[in-house]
Amino acid sequence: MSGHSKWATTKHKKAVIDAKRGKLFAKMIKNIEVAARTGGADPAGNPTLFDAIQKAKKSSVPNKNIDSAVKRGAGLEAGGADYETIMYEGYGPNGVAVLIECLTDNRNRAASDVRVAMTRNGGSMADPGSVSYLFNRKGVVIVPKGELTEDDVLGAVLDAGAEEVNDLGESFEVLSEATDMVAVRSALQEQGIDYDSAEANFVPTMQVELDEEGARKIFKLIDALEDSDDVQNVFANFDVSDEVMAKVDA
Repeated sequence: MSGHSKWATTKHKKAVIDAKRGKLFAKMIKNIEVAARTGGADPAGNPTLFDAIQKAKKSSVPNKNIDSAVKRGAGLEAGGADYETIMYEGYGPNGVAVLIECLTDNRNRAASDVRVAMTRNGGSMADPGSVSYLFNRKGVVIVPKGELTEDDVLGAVLDAGAEEVNDLGESFEVLSEATDMVAVRSALQEQGIDYDSAEANFVPTMQVELDEEGARKIFKLIDALEDSDDVQNVFANFDVSDEVMAKVDA
């Protein structure tokens, strides 16, 4: 998992600082709105909403935007859209499997955006089910390192159902079954351990090792996909070594 996770975590940090901040904020706000609509406006009784708010706050989304999104989602304030989740599947350059999760109020626009981004960047669409079997739905909690060791994190989460802890450089990634994620996150909180995000993601079961050229191509494709307001998440089964990552960053 290391290559993709490490890249995604680093990219997320950069996105918070750079010009894509507005897009990132909009996607987080949408997540909050949908979570509130699905499970109610009280984060204490709605773990998905709790985690969506936590992630937004960690990324410096203003509190007033968060509060408005919760109210819109719960129907306490006008203006909420009726979003639906749609998954698209495809292949990127070098045969990398790509899962594209959209949250949209316009199915045709989402499909068109995804198709255009794929075909213009060396990708191709695939039939439903032809790529998704290469991924498992997992709970993924990202914990900033600070003074923590891997053993500290493992000790806190082992009894809560965590399956593994991965070192991503500046943070740890805790993987569990998606159904155990709230228990894992709660165990960290009980131990006073801060976390950056907790969400159910699609984790690849096997990975395609990429060289520098392959990495540049897949990053370009994912950037193009994520540029669409309808695309919420992109999951892909590539791995990039630290050496290749350093070259791409340079």
